[in-house]
Amino acid sequence: MNEPLTLLGFPTTPLELISFVLSIATVLLNIRRIHWAWLFAIVSSATYGIVFFKARLYGDAGLQAVFIAASIWGWYEWLRGRGADDEPLVVTRLDRAGWIWSLAGWALGFLALSWFLHAFTDTDVPHMDGFLTAGSLLGTVLAARKKVENWHVWIAVDVLYVGLYVYKNLHLTAILYAVFVIMAALGLRTWARAAREGMR
Repeated sequence: MNEPLTLLGFPTTPLELISFVLSIATVLLNIRRIHWAWLFAIVSSATYGIVFFKARLYGDAGLQAVFIAASIWGWYEWLRGRGADDEPLVVTRLDRAGWIWSLAGWALGFLALSWFLHAFTDTDVPHMDGFLTAGSLLGTVLAARKKVENWHVWIAVDVLYVGLYVYKNLHLTAILYAVFVIMAALGLRTWARAAREGMR
């Protein structure tokens, strides 16, 4: 599944192509707040974990295992999770304290991950990998809790991922993340409207 091939002039592999398609499906379902998004996230995370490991993006590879666990939790939250007054989760926004905790968590995650990747792996991009891995974890947690701001995080992360994947010669994945930027902007608009209307 990892034999090189060329698609639209870009080098890729069948596994990267499968991961690409599954990831697009994940985000489309997520924008529409359809819980099956989490199943697609689990499968695409498993396949991308292999792709990233072979590219020596160990933070991203390890992140996929965390994504699988987080996706199981996110799926549960969307189906059975409870918000305020024990009601089903609806789309809401972070308050000021939520923003502070989120940014502090991202910063601490970045410091810990970049140190670990630099000290214990042979990656050539420990700081960028650590920063984006921590941001991706934050985006996943916010999405699982149906917070509008998950899309702000994904826009910032996805823009930077485009450059990282071009650098690592994962051109199809770089294109995917450029598409993700557009889709995240659409998701932000859709979820912001849902938050105003108190929708699930």
